[in-house]
Amino acid sequence: MQAPRKTLSIRRRSGDGSAESDALALLSQAIRNQLCIRATYNRGMVILAPHILYTRHDAPFVDAVVIERNGGAPEEAKLASFRVAGLKSIAMTIEGFVPFAGLDLSDARYAERIMAQLEP
Repeated sequence: MQAPRKTLSIRRRSGDGSAESDALALLSQAIRNQLCIRATYNRGMVILAPHILYTRHDAPFVDAVVIERNGGAPEEAKLASFRVAGLKSIAMTIEGFVPFAGLDLSDARYAERIMAQLEP
């Protein structure tokens, strides 16, 4: 049986106190510290390794590698885009991650505005 993952539930209030601003602050911190996050996405529990936080069409997105989805590891490691508004109950874990080699910061989807990214 797998041991439960330890998480740090950071309740950080931003200047405007909105849930989205809190999520952006938590995701930025997780990216800076290369720590995984746990969240609910499409009614399923995911553990993500966030790599880059950016806006596309004025909405915030995070590109991350899925470490676990509903208790199981994915078949293939790949970078996926998640709309921040769709991530619920976000918590930072104490589990670090190795950066995904396939991250291409020159990709056109990052052209609008990068808010946080892994340091090269």
